[in-house]
Amino acid sequence: MTTMHRFDGDIAIRAEGLKKSFGATEALTGVDISVPTGSVLGLLGPNGAGKTTTVRILTTLLEPDAGHAEVAGIDVLKHPEQVRASIGLAGQYAAVDEILTGRENLIMFGQLYRLSRKAAKARAEELLERFNLTDAADRTLKTYSGGMRRRLDLAASLIVAPPVLFLDEPTTGLDPASRQDMWEVIEGLIDEGTTVLLTTQYLEEADRLANRIVVVDHGRIIAEGSADELKAQLGGERLSISLGNGDHLVNAGRVLLSTLNGAVPEGDLHIDTQARRVTVPFPIGSRGLAEVVRRLDAEGFEIADITLRRPTLDDVFLTLTGHRAEGTAENKENAA
Repeated sequence: MTTMHRFDGDIAIRAEGLKKSFGATEALTGVDISVPTGSVLGLLGPNGAGKTTTVRILTTLLEPDAGHAEVAGIDVLKHPEQVRASIGLAGQYAAVDEILTGRENLIMFGQLYRLSRKAAKARAEELLERFNLTDAADRTLKTYSGGMRRRLDLAASLIVAPPVLFLDEPTTGLDPASRQDMWEVIEGLIDEGTTVLLTTQYLEEADRLANRIVVVDHGRIIAEGSADELKAQLGGERLSISLGNGDHLVNAGRVLLSTLNGAVPEGDLHIDTQARRVTVPFPIGSRGLAEVVRRLDAEGFEIADITLRRPTLDDVFLTLTGHRAEGTAENKENAA
């Protein structure tokens, strides 16, 4: 079994004042990040928020215009080769070669990391078994499913058993079953003590895997904390009502606000036309449900579903950025 390279410091990833512009566009405006060794940081943000730019700087693929960053105690600008020897990176798109077999891909990556061919072959066999790819090891990647390719890509990022792993949207485009499989693989790495920085479109993914979450928007951090801490900031319960007719959402929202009698600002009412849903903070709790239903029924609204629940991470994202994350059912665009 290959032994993981060790890093004994308390902070595995540290970034201070990272700035990056592309022409007139400010991708990062001063990002500070600190990831304790052995923990998982989830980096969330809307399309174009700066998530991938941050990862590219920390993995030495891009130089910042300003700021300082260290990974595994190594300065990313002064010693990029040492950083690359201490990290694994699985990007948004599989970086493996389609004309090679799974085994050939892993051996190639091993040799790129300057392992001997014997050591690269041994590590490839170990990873093929670990990622449930032994039966497909001698098939070309053209025959692999999306989930198999992503598993192989993650396996390739672990050739040298790095102490720090960057996962840039590792489950984008996978079906729910394949995503679940990947989560279990990632959890295994976490259990072994790997430090992970994870960018994701899927709030459920961050909620399940991350110890702490940083939300970025327009190149700056707008919130951070554990999933529970971020949810607690919103306080109270959420009332979500789906209507049979989406044309009546605005009027239904007005009825909800009037029922709350000024307890909730109009700006906290969220209308989702695609899902035909109105969501609002509901500080009066279950005792107010009957009154809401009575008023909506009196106005002739057709209620398809009504739910009173605790805030979710999606509510946090929606409140902070003004829209849902790319990976929710309502918004499936690819993140940048």
